[in-house]
Amino acid sequence: MALVLVFEGLLPALNPAAWRRLFEQMLQLPDHQIRVFGLCSMVLGLVILWVL
Repeated sequence: MALVLVFEGLLPALNPAAWRRLFEQMLQLPDHQIRVFGLCSMVLGLVILWVL
């Protein structure tokens, strides 16, 4: 969990303007695309956890 926080904090710490633009673009996405992205992230995380 600590590494997730480190990686999640990198973009806003290094380039806050790009982080803001990214979230503005994400607000324009339909719910199903956000849901698919979340599910893919969860599966990828589970695969990485299983490999480790």
